[in-house]
Amino acid sequence: QVQLVESGGGLVQPGGSLRLSCAASGSIVSPYEMGWYRQASGKQRELVARITSGGGTNYADSVKGRATISRDNAKNTVYLQMSSLKPEDTAVYYCNLYSRRPFGRDLEIWGQGILVTVSS
Repeated sequence: QVQLVESGGGLVQPGGSLRLSCAASGSIVSPYEMGWYRQASGKQRELVARITSGGGTNYADSVKGRATISRDNAKNTVYLQMSSLKPEDTAVYYCNLYSRRPFGRDLEIWGQGILVTVSS
């Protein structure tokens, strides 16, 4: 079974930066997409960024220009670099892995989440 473990969260001042990492363990068959989602208190989980196996990216409007998602397939790791952080970026961030497969056998795995707090 594939497991995702996030790291790099914590307390950051407004305007600051951080980098989240998500390492996947277990056997993974390419191609697969990975992404970052977040859920603020009292809010729905929302997409932050995602990256395809080929390196194509997509970002939520709220983080465009401030976030960069990347992946290192050799290390089975995806990263989220964020800058110019705002208090509204405070949330639990979740790593996601998705692999579309035939016959209803799509694979989707979620990490347990890591807290990012943007505050003075």
